[in-house]
Amino acid sequence: MSRIYRSLPPKGTRLSIAYSGGLDTRCAVAWLAEQGMDVYAYTADLAQPDEANCADIPPSALEHGAKKARLIDCKHGLVREGLIAIQCGAFHLSVGGKKYFNTTPLGRAVTTTAIVRAMVDDDVHVFGDGSTHKGNDIQRFYRYGILVDPTLRIYKPWLDSAFVRAFGGRKEMSEYLAKIGKPYRVGTEKAYSTDANLLGATHEAKDLERLDRGMRIVEPIMGVAHWKSDVVVAAEEITIGFEQGQPTTLNGKSFESLYELFVEANRIGGRHGLGMSDQIENRVIDAKSRGIYEAPGMALLHIAYERLLSAIHNENTLDLYSTLGRRLGRLLYEGKWFDPESCLLKDGLTRWVAPSVTGQVTLELRRGDDYTIVVTKAQYMAYGPDKLSMERVEAPAFTPEDRIGALELQNLSVGDNRELLLHHLSSLRLLAPGGGDPLPRLLGSETDE
Repeated sequence: MSRIYRSLPPKGTRLSIAYSGGLDTRCAVAWLAEQGMDVYAYTADLAQPDEANCADIPPSALEHGAKKARLIDCKHGLVREGLIAIQCGAFHLSVGGKKYFNTTPLGRAVTTTAIVRAMVDDDVHVFGDGSTHKGNDIQRFYRYGILVDPTLRIYKPWLDSAFVRAFGGRKEMSEYLAKIGKPYRVGTEKAYSTDANLLGATHEAKDLERLDRGMRIVEPIMGVAHWKSDVVVAAEEITIGFEQGQPTTLNGKSFESLYELFVEANRIGGRHGLGMSDQIENRVIDAKSRGIYEAPGMALLHIAYERLLSAIHNENTLDLYSTLGRRLGRLLYEGKWFDPESCLLKDGLTRWVAPSVTGQVTLELRRGDDYTIVVTKAQYMAYGPDKLSMERVEAPAFTPEDRIGALELQNLSVGDNRELLLHHLSSLRLLAPGGGDPLPRLLGSETDE
């Protein structure tokens, strides 16, 4: 059974760190090496939009005392899981129709499983990362880690009181690195923190913890700040093609891989500021937090996919897609993307819903989420313009006589419902005579005093 170290493991222990190259993980590597740990640093290449070149990150871990540093290519796995999430509608957070596309939870699922597999190859079985006790990531890293390696033990610096006492914040960490001759040149201090991968960027904490500070204080890293008056955004038509639930073309152009298609979808959506949202959410500890999210490519593909869904599938299928997808989104958020319940939901939605989605959707993108659906084409559609046409058509789907018969069949249920309501009014005495509820009057059962 996996256990969590409450203090440092014995000296000489092989211990890994999910290494971002930022101030906190540089400090953790240096301090752990100083305490006698054999530190292995693993950096996930997620095509982070805030990194110029991910290959430059691992060498800095070696400079700070790591025994070994590896770059793990997670780009294609991230795109695969992101598209599965789109196919399943695995997004449970939504405000006014604007969704959070669970981009950080998807990144953690891919990153952790890839890193722990690499650790097993290196015979490293103690796993650490920079997550704190107040967030969601501590649970995600833990669950995915022990799912891959059941012998895994956990050491998280920010759960060790000795580490926390030594480094209370960014000031103390910067001073420590300067003291050991490894000063970290911090960029311009922002009013919030950012975590990003190819699927999207998350901005939270600091000033964004205040609900009187809005999206306008954020400088987007995946697209334009569409709310700024000096940002010029020209309207653009874009056609997204799907085959059997997978995006295949953008404006008729095919791509060698889904990764390259997604990069281009980010460019297209980003230049319009598409897919930004402001969400209040329940963390896994059932306390609320707030985040500003970017996800231009996810938003673009999601809009086209759901448009095709609405034309292709019947209402009962769409209802299941919506309810099961929302449930799956919460499981993903909680770090349970590979749990049996999630696998059951993913299998049903990707097997019975997604394969029918073949077609094209043309959108006119303007600013932010201001867009128009221009054209919808699909190989098969439950939608047919002649079925409900107000004009006379040859061989109509049904006639006025058919409709009369269908209406008269409803006499059965309406009559039964009326009798049931009268029974309740009488036997349970729900309403006093002369009460304000209109139901007795509607049923003709109200009695005068």
